[in-house]
Order: sequence, then C-alpha cells, then structure tokens
Amino acid sequence: MKTMKKVFALLLALCMVLALAACGSSDSEGTTDADGDTLVMATSADFPPYEYMENGDFAGIDVEIAQAIADKLGMTLDIQNVNFDSVVAGVATGKYDMGMSGITVTDERKESVDFSDSYTTAVQAIVVKADSGLTSLDDIAAIDGFHIGVQLSTTGDIYVTDDYGADHVTEYKTGADAIQALVTDKVNAVVIDIEPAKSYVAANEGLTVLETPYVEEQYAIALNKDNTELNEKINNALNELISDGTVQTILDKYITE
Repeated sequence: MKTMKKVFALLLALCMVLALAACGSSDSEGTTDADGDTLVMATSADFPPYEYMENGDFAGIDVEIAQAIADKLGMTLDIQNVNFDSVVAGVATGKYDMGMSGITVTDERKESVDFSDSYTTAVQAIVVKADSGLTSLDDIAAIDGFHIGVQLSTTGDIYVTDDYGADHVTEYKTGADAIQALVTDKVNAVVIDIEPAKSYVAANEGLTVLETPYVEEQYAIALNKDNTELNEKINNALNELISDGTVQTILDKYITE
C-alpha cells in the first residue's frame, strides 16, 4: 500500500509539473508568435490608401510593404485590425511585432517604441467644404467658436491641439468619422494626412483639400524596444525593398500626383 501511495504521489507531482509547463509556454491571444514564424502587424484599416478593407481583405500601401517584408524574411504575415490609438501601445507592450498605420515618427512615440527608417514622406492636409470660402487655417481660426475635426491620437490631433487648444479640437475614432462630421457641419475643417484626405474628398462631393499643407512628416514602422534582433531584420528588409525599388513601386501604385 505504501508503495502504491508513493507511485501515486510521484504521478501527481509529474502531472502538476507538466501542467505548469504548459501554462508557462502558452501564448495569449493576439500576442506575437513564440516560434518566430509569424510576423504580427497591428494596423487601423480605415486610412486609405495606406490601409483599408477591400472585399473583406486588407489592402493598401502599408499592407503591401509589410507583406513584402514578411516574404523577404520567410515569415507569415498576421495583420491585426485595431483602433489607431491601440497600435503603438500594443507594439510597446509586445502584443504585436510591429505597427504600420501611417505612423509618424515623433519624440513622444520614441519614448515607448523604436522606429524603422522612414519609407515615405507625408503631409498633414486641411479639408474644408468647397463653398466655405476658407483658404487657410488662419481663416478657420477667425471663425467664432471654430472646431477642427481630427482622428484620435494622430499627429494631426497632436498638432492642432498644441496650436489651437483642446477646446477647438473634436476627436473622432476614425478619419472617416471626422470627415462625416465636416459633411454634416459639426466641424469647420478636418486635419488629416494628405492621401487619406484625397480619398475622402473623392468619395464626398462638396469637399476640397486646401493647397497649403499644414505639416510635413515621416512615416516609419513602429517596433518593440526589446525585440532588437527582429527589429534589425525588419529594418534591413525594408531598406532592401527601398533600394530595389519595391517600395516606390507600391507607393506609385496607390499615389498619383
């Protein structure tokens, strides 16, 4: 009987060790792939032509560049569609390997994530109603009680808030929501990146983009600070794709003068 009890105790202990090991090795949902075969990218797919949904699939500049990077690294690309304000935060905590969502390099963001080299220059543009008579931000700021619509946590949000104060800024979850607010006269203008601005103007009659840009900035890939080996591989792959013309070909496919 004592022998059987010892055998039973040993088996129970072994089961507990195996159970603990299994718990320790499991990945939580949405986290990066432990075996290194999958490249997990966070994006907010409401920012054409950089990322958007088309017939149920991801499409756009960032999507194609990310796929080219994954192909060059021999990895499978896994795209996670999240709110824009969750992209950098998720990369910072290690939930995603990288973030590509028209992300501008800023000193504030550098505090929580690293960045790849830049792969394109972007412009913050001003969208107004075509019949508004507005030609500049000065015109807009002269309106009593003016409001400028922005997408939450974007650089447009940051710049406009810094320049005009939070009382004159209305934040929206997506750029499309901000544009709809302009269409329905809830705001006097929208500040957003130039390429999405052109897409939204094309889709909404009666809107126009002002000729004078607000700010020029650089787009890059957000990377987790602790994942230095993978970051180097991603950046090297990106630079190879820039050098061989792949990135420019992708940009030219979506952006026309």
